[in-house]
Amino acid sequence: MGVRVIFDCDLIVQQGDFQLKQHFQSEQKVVGLFGVSGAGKTTILHSIAGIIKPKQGRIRIQDRTFFDSRKQINLSIQARRTGMVFQDAQLFPHYSVQQNLLFGWQRIASSERKFELDYVVQLLKLEHLLTRMPAKLSGGEKQRVALGRALLYSPQILLLDEPLSALDAHHKTEIIPFFQKIRDEIHIPMLYVSHDAEEIAQLTDTLWQL
Repeated sequence: MGVRVIFDCDLIVQQGDFQLKQHFQSEQKVVGLFGVSGAGKTTILHSIAGIIKPKQGRIRIQDRTFFDSRKQINLSIQARRTGMVFQDAQLFPHYSVQQNLLFGWQRIASSERKFELDYVVQLLKLEHLLTRMPAKLSGGEKQRVALGRALLYSPQILLLDEPLSALDAHHKTEIIPFFQKIRDEIHIPMLYVSHDAEEIAQLTDTLWQL
């Protein structure tokens, strides 16, 4: 029996004058996506999430085909169930931390929920923040809430788009252990995008370089 492929991406994406051609496979559950600004890192994430439709190719995550131009498969964003965390957290400013955490959780069937609120709150040490509004959070706290919200959506894959780039060195050091905890305790594939190779190396030694 062969090794199970987790990530299988073979893409041609055309956006205006910009064309991206990438092919990558990995048996590892956590993969770093590394490259300079403008290389196409976010384009790959958006293609996996279903925000962008590639010109041709295929996207398979674990045993699910998200996109295959030859077989005319193109799952909707909702069907792909990706959890995305951006560099600016993108919390709902008019919702408390608890309301933000439960936003996706409340929108999926109870049978599809992999995690409960209490587990994610304890995992990310958010107990003392639940009633706060986003404006009262530090940058590191916002990213932990964004990560918790993504996990509670019970995603097929976590797509992390430079989640630490807006943080100073102190807050980066503070939040990296939480990503490591998720890597070690929660068996969801993660694609971690950064222009900082040292940051990626703290989570994985499997690197997809653009």
